[in-house]
Order: sequence, then structure tokens, then C-alpha cells
Amino acid sequence: MRSGFINFFGRPNAGKSTLLNFLLGEKLAIVSPKVQTTRHRIKGILTTADYQLVFSDTPGIIDPKYSLHKRMMEAVRTALEDADLALLLVDVASDLSESDSIFSQLKLTAPAWVLVTQSDKVKAADVEKAIQFFQGKSYAQKVLSVSAQRKSDKDVLLREIAAALPEGPLYFPADEISDAQTRFFASELIREKIFELTSEEIPYHTTVMVREFQEKTTLTKIVADIIVHRESQKAILLGERGAMIKKLGTAARESIEEFIARKVFLELFVKVRPKWRESELFLDEYGY
Repeated sequence: MRSGFINFFGRPNAGKSTLLNFLLGEKLAIVSPKVQTTRHRIKGILTTADYQLVFSDTPGIIDPKYSLHKRMMEAVRTALEDADLALLLVDVASDLSESDSIFSQLKLTAPAWVLVTQSDKVKAADVEKAIQFFQGKSYAQKVLSVSAQRKSDKDVLLREIAAALPEGPLYFPADEISDAQTRFFASELIREKIFELTSEEIPYHTTVMVREFQEKTTLTKIVADIIVHRESQKAILLGERGAMIKKLGTAARESIEEFIARKVFLELFVKVRPKWRESELFLDEYGY
């Protein structure tokens, strides 16, 4: 059996989370048109009779501005060290030179392929131009285009990845799709709804911590804290007469129920922790 770790790298909004979900056929990583949605390294496991592929979605590569960013980039560094194959993702419509600059500086220890994503959204000539741009780059062993809208792309990519990996053992039980606990995905789905329903700085000043996760006979009870920087942000998340928190809670509950295929009772609280993104103590507590 072929097996190995295939880790995604790229700028924010390169389509890493979308590609992870596409290849797995499961929604493990939250997705948003806003940048910097991914904060953790998320592993997704795909096992067949012929191979076990362990994919890792990593935060978009940025210049860190505060402690949370530094921890996000540490997750990228760790993923660089244990990859058997590095997939360098670039949106075909983005600035190719910026991605090239980032890829050139990565300390790659594994073979790397450049994947030109969103290839269904532009003309074929633009896709070919992007492929030619990256061909011949010292870090690019192979350059491919991929669209999460085409099943044929998925089949081809999985075959090529599996063929590039060595024979090896199963790293995880065959029935697992991730090494993360369900409560982690619950917190991420709540955070996804914050990205969808709020704007400006709110999603970036917010994190979610699940305080209680109990699987009862007929439902799963989840109690979670939404952490913000300021009282004004808390007021926005609560909304007039609690309208926003109710809307957020309903949307998050429905997503979690779909994910775990079980009835959910979700209770949300909003708490203010000034400058939590700069606090090593808070970052440890919130799982970063």
C-alpha cells in the first residue's frame, strides 16, 4: 500500500480548504471568501484498498503581525518538515509573482508540485499561461491545473499523488477521516458562521472555544464561548435584542447537525478578552 503526508501551502485564498474538502468528499475545513479563514493545520485522511493519503490544510502564508499569526506560521513550518509531498497552491487569477516569491523562500524538504487552482473560472489560455509561468521553477517538480468543480480533476490528481508516494504502513485506522476531535470541528463551524454573518474586523478578532461537548441519548449538547477583543464587538455579535446571536446560533447548529448527523443543542456565550491574539496564555487556552 502506498501512503504518505501531502501538505498544502499557499497564500490566503489560494483554495487550500476547498481542495481538501474536494479530494476527501467531506467538509472538514471551513471555507470563506474572506482571507485568513484557516488558523490550524487540519488533517484529512483518505484511505482506499490501494493507498492512504493524509492531506494537511495549513494557514495561508503571511507576514505575521501578532502572536496568533506567529503560531499559524509555526503550523506551516511543522507541515513543511513532515511532508512527503508538498502541494503549492496558487489561484490562477491572482498575482503569480507574489506566489512565486513565497514558494521560492519555503524551506522545502519534500518534492513539490504547483497546483494552479480555480482553472474553471478563466479562459484556457490564462490557465496555460500560469502553468508555463511555474514550469522550470527550481521548486516545482510538476505543474498541474485543478478545479474543484470537475470530478475528473479529482480522479486524476489522486492517482498521480498516490503514484508519487512510497510503499508504507497505514498511519491511521482505515475508517478515520481526521485525527481531530469532533468538538474541534464544531468550533470551526461556529467560526465559519461568524465569517459569513459578520464583516470588517469581527471575524479576525474572534475565536471560539467549546467548553462542553456531551453526547446524550437523543442529542449532542454543545456549549461554546465566542471570544472577542472589545465590548463593542460583543454588542455586534449579540445584536439588537439578541437577534444576531440567535441567527448565528441557528446557522451554526444546522451546520454541526449536518456534520455529525445528529440532533444538536447549541448554547453560545460571547466573552470579551482584550488583546487575546497577543496573549500566549489565551492562545494556549484556545488551542493555538
